[in-house]
Amino acid sequence: MSKSVTFRLAIGCSLLACAVCSGAEDHQKQELNREFQAAVAEYDARHFSDAATQLENLLPKAPNHFEVEELLGLTYSSLSQDAKAIQHLEAAVRLKPNSAAARTNLAASLSHSGQIPLAIEQFRKAVELEPGDYMANHNLGEIYIQAGKLEEGRPFLERAQQINPSSYDNSYDLAMANLLTGKLSEARLLVQKMLQSKNTGELHNLLAQIEEKDGKFVAAANEFGAAAHLDSSEENLFDWGSELLLHRTYEPAIEVFRQAIQLYPASPRLQIGLGMALYARGMYEEAVKALLTAADLDPSDARCYMFLSRAYDSTPKQAEEVIQRFRRYSELQPDSALAQYYYAMSLWKGKRAAGAGLDSEAVESLLKKSIALDEKLSEAHVQLGNLYADEHEYAKSVPEYLRALELNPNLPDAHYRLGTDYVHLGQKDRAQTEFDLYQKLRAQHLAEVDKERAEVQQFVYTSKAGPSAKP
Repeated sequence: MSKSVTFRLAIGCSLLACAVCSGAEDHQKQELNREFQAAVAEYDARHFSDAATQLENLLPKAPNHFEVEELLGLTYSSLSQDAKAIQHLEAAVRLKPNSAAARTNLAASLSHSGQIPLAIEQFRKAVELEPGDYMANHNLGEIYIQAGKLEEGRPFLERAQQINPSSYDNSYDLAMANLLTGKLSEARLLVQKMLQSKNTGELHNLLAQIEEKDGKFVAAANEFGAAAHLDSSEENLFDWGSELLLHRTYEPAIEVFRQAIQLYPASPRLQIGLGMALYARGMYEEAVKALLTAADLDPSDARCYMFLSRAYDSTPKQAEEVIQRFRRYSELQPDSALAQYYYAMSLWKGKRAAGAGLDSEAVESLLKKSIALDEKLSEAHVQLGNLYADEHEYAKSVPEYLRALELNPNLPDAHYRLGTDYVHLGQKDRAQTEFDLYQKLRAQHLAEVDKERAEVQQFVYTSKAGPSAKP
């Protein structure tokens, strides 16, 4: 969406003297007018603290006058002192309730302070006062969209578009609203028309989102690429690489992420994207390196560790570095079941890879802690069962496998290990049942592919959720 709702400055430098002081002596008139003009000059020069001081001194001499209250409210808003700004802008609205500009300024300040319902109310009144005004309609549509009320906001954006079809901000907002409400043809036509007069990376990125939502993946990738070439921002490069990753064109995705990292080496999400693409391509050692870098850039990002755990599971190298990152994560997130689980598994695999003796008590303790934090974490039950089974403690392992399968019946390894335990316990019929279920689940590769794609999508979409993300 466009950047923010807009203030409207509707104050004349000589209005104060005319409105307030018509019955006063000429000297008093001129003095008050000079003071007000000086405050306006400070405001225009962006010397907001000085303007506020002058206006506060002027206010007792000209109480209850619109121009002073209005400019003082705008000055405090420029100083990010929302409470004071709202106080004076409300006073201005009381003094001139039929001023659409006053309503707009109060609404903008309310919006900045997070009071969205009150801001919407004031923007609505501004539209009622000036139904044919572009800015009034745009602002109301904009704040509805920001509040997630897409269907309510779109008609006002459409009306603003009719009033001023050349406005880039409103056109962009309307196209985005159309995208988010599923009106893809309207969104596409509007963006294509905008591109004829303004060929920007932002517009190609928006068109790419439209094509992606419409299932036109090749067109989407091309538009993300065009956006990145026109504007090689971290966001555009991430979107391009992510689109290629989502649709399993791994080698181009790797190349895009590598080039992006050269420009933005401190971006955790680019490193995670590269790690995921390398992992999917079977380049496990390089994937681990990229994900270790991502973990150092943002040690608290849970997504990094999920993919690092998988990549590390496919290569025994870099064990100590991996263990160190998972230990740090478990310490940073002591109440996270997954953090304890990942640390346990890194210790287990790392010691095996190094040929060192396994500290089974440490691994058992971490797995039990993980289960205590989230009893429904089926993977932890499976691995605790594996730990017990490796030590031939079948009376302990079987209940863990059964609990894991109760939580998630579609765990092929749990069925296989449970079947193996039943063999050791002499329960051949039960073992055969578990082996049959294992074979059936292993044949269902398609479900695993769909799950992998869903996890990639989740990473991509959550990575776009942030200050620079699109609504």
